[in-house]
Amino acid sequence: MADTIITVQGEYSSWYPAERATVSAGVHVDGPHRDAVFQRAVEASDALRTLIAGLYDTETGPITWWSSESVRVWSERPWNNAGKQLAPVFHSAVDFTAKFKDFDELARWVESAAAVEGVTVGGIGWDLTDATRTSATVDVRSRAVKDAVAKATVFAKSIGLGTVTAIALADPGMLGDPSSGGGGSASPVFARGAMMKSEAYDSAPTLALKPEEIAVASVVDARFIAS
Repeated sequence: MADTIITVQGEYSSWYPAERATVSAGVHVDGPHRDAVFQRAVEASDALRTLIAGLYDTETGPITWWSSESVRVWSERPWNNAGKQLAPVFHSAVDFTAKFKDFDELARWVESAAAVEGVTVGGIGWDLTDATRTSATVDVRSRAVKDAVAKATVFAKSIGLGTVTAIALADPGMLGDPSSGGGGSASPVFARGAMMKSEAYDSAPTLALKPEEIAVASVVDARFIAS
């Protein structure tokens, strides 16, 4: 009797609370005079850099890493509604990125940074530490394989066979089935965002950040012989 081959796809995902937050902020000023625009950008970026440097420590945080770009200056000549080209408008910008391990400090920093003239706080990306991501990856990959075994066992029993023996395990699409494309490597799926709201404590509104959990998922293709 010919061997019965069963090919399945196992998958597993798990959720983990965010441990790191990467926030982006930018300085952007404009005006009719290049020197004045440049000076305002330098002053705002110095203020923002001071807010970051005061919290920076690679080990204890609350900011464990940060970077900034050089001041950029450019100009454009806008057009009015009558089709006339107007005088040049000068722009100056600097981008900053900082990684936080303390989300309460992050909320306070966002409030302080947003109060600096010319500064806009952008999005926040949520992540896990490298150690947690590595551990989570190992766990979900193992569970994805177990899910594949369970599926194959059900299929085998449904046709009157008792046991299954794995003969191949691979990332999706690597067993010759192009319809199951994708990647088997587990990777974090960042939370869709943070809930930002103002809460009153002693009559003073404060910013509260509530990160969503992060999903780590794995998918594996598996082939078994059923007997």
